[in-house]
Amino acid sequence: MKITQLLTEETIILNLDATSKQQVLEELTGQLEQAGKLVDRQAFLKDILTRENQSTTGIGEGIAIPHAKSVAVYAPAIAFGRSEHGLDYESLDGQPAHLFFMIAATEGANDDHLEALSRLATFLMDEKFRSRILAASSKQQVLQAITDKEMEAEGSEKPLEEKDEPRSSAKKILAVTACPTGIAHTYMAAEKLNDRAKELGITLKVETNGSSGVKNRLTDAEIAEAEAIIVAADTKVDMARFDGKHVIQTAVGKAIYETDDLLNRAVNQDAPIYKHDKSKDEASSSGKGGFYKHLMNGVSNMLPFVVGGGILIAISFFWGINASNPDSPEYNEFAAMLNTIGGGNAFFLMVPVLAGFIAMSIAERPGFAPGMVGGLIAITVTGVEGASGGSGFLGGLIAGFLAGYVTLLVKKVFSRLPNSLEGLNPVLFFPVFSIAITGIIMMLVNPELTKVYTGISSFLESLGGTNLVLVGLLLGGMMAIDMGGPVNKAAYTFGIAMLDAQNFNFIATVMAAGMVPPLGVAISTTLFKNKFTKPEREAGKTAYVLGASFITEGVIPFAAADPARVIPASVAGAAVTGALVMLFDIGLRAPHGGIFVIGLVDGGAINILLYAFAILVGSFITAITLGFLKKKIVIAA
Repeated sequence: MKITQLLTEETIILNLDATSKQQVLEELTGQLEQAGKLVDRQAFLKDILTRENQSTTGIGEGIAIPHAKSVAVYAPAIAFGRSEHGLDYESLDGQPAHLFFMIAATEGANDDHLEALSRLATFLMDEKFRSRILAASSKQQVLQAITDKEMEAEGSEKPLEEKDEPRSSAKKILAVTACPTGIAHTYMAAEKLNDRAKELGITLKVETNGSSGVKNRLTDAEIAEAEAIIVAADTKVDMARFDGKHVIQTAVGKAIYETDDLLNRAVNQDAPIYKHDKSKDEASSSGKGGFYKHLMNGVSNMLPFVVGGGILIAISFFWGINASNPDSPEYNEFAAMLNTIGGGNAFFLMVPVLAGFIAMSIAERPGFAPGMVGGLIAITVTGVEGASGGSGFLGGLIAGFLAGYVTLLVKKVFSRLPNSLEGLNPVLFFPVFSIAITGIIMMLVNPELTKVYTGISSFLESLGGTNLVLVGLLLGGMMAIDMGGPVNKAAYTFGIAMLDAQNFNFIATVMAAGMVPPLGVAISTTLFKNKFTKPEREAGKTAYVLGASFITEGVIPFAAADPARVIPASVAGAAVTGALVMLFDIGLRAPHGGIFVIGLVDGGAINILLYAFAILVGSFITAITLGFLKKKIVIAA
């Protein structure tokens, strides 16, 4: 991948307004948001500041490379800003910074993206390249300078692994470079160490611990022969292998700015003998990040399934509400295909994907498989006679967190295996035990969660003689409380059962109430723009279509990201809509379809208008309530 696929004119600020480090970070983050590269501007800025608190990304020579790998990133990107007069960025050399490259990487950035990001970092070590960027008078000239540098690199530079091959000299030095995100300083430090070692005639090999994995790994034989080892890292690296060797431990930025000093110290063995403490490994093996981070990782990866599947289901209704039913006169083969793809496949994968990526956020890659399996069990295994659909969305959330922490436990247990068996961990021990434990627990728990469904259905059937407005209030709230989960399905199944019994009021109630949550959130993103991020406002546009199509699941991404506000607001609006439909004594003869079947409302035009009125009232109650509950999006100071 070319760097210019990540750095575009939309993400360049040729003349920054900022006069401080904080302002630079805010201005570049804003540029990324404006270009549609971020899911949550505030969350990304927080991740950037967290990285800065670990060690400054002002590497000296007038360069700063703030960077973060974050779930708040929608698409990998680079933002560039230039300050003609320079500003204080707390750089390693104490000099003003002029060139700022903000790197935004997704949690799941692929190797092509990571390679391009790290390649830019190494280019910035070239003084001629930096001078050309400084002198550029337009965005196009900045991009052309990068393009020319990439062409030059392709024609003349060898891969890092080839450049790192040891050269003959009296002293053999090894080095390891690593930074928390592994996309900038890691490779810049390796490049600088290699170049200076070559000029000084020192035999050097550098291992890089980057986002795409460990490259140019140091062998046991090389470690045994080494005079000294430089570990320039701001994150954890495997230190046990260096036990008994002279080891210089320093920040990764020092390898960029104090390269000669580090190499000379290594040659002179001016470093203590390293003694490895195993207890430190055990103490640091716990998972990183908080509940919100793990949840957002699941939601962001689930979103395409919700949007894609929901829209395809909605389109299938254009040919009729029963167009996907082979036994119906309305049957259309293409509509059936769309409905199967959207509902039978995309929606089917939605909960397992949510669980899989939550678990992966907690336990890294080994957590993905048990998370997916746990999520699948949540929606397919019930153990309850007469029930189907499992525990749905809420079961998927439970499965994701369960799988993540079970996998962390399994990793800790097997961390004590002999080195000769360590290679079996990711391919054998981790998946077998984590999938088995997660699966067994979910199979034991899921039937209890599913019993909620059948219990509520029985309760609803007993309400036949109760005040119908109160029943509508209850059914409406149930349609919104878990967005397609067991409570929602219990209410909907009750409506279907009453439809079969020729009572059309109940299905009218649950359908109208089920449309409210996505419609209400969509309206809220329109009315209260300053309380939603740009990607959320874009997702709100899709929620209009999903809500109008009676696809309550369209609100799940919002509910999962902010359940404490979205769910109460949704329940309030849907409950009011349910009560109004019952109050107006409106019936409907279709089991699904949203606005596409509104013409089937009993009672003619007046009832159709009342039905639409009930939906709109509930939707605006949800929208206004949510707008009141949510806080304005303010960039952290």
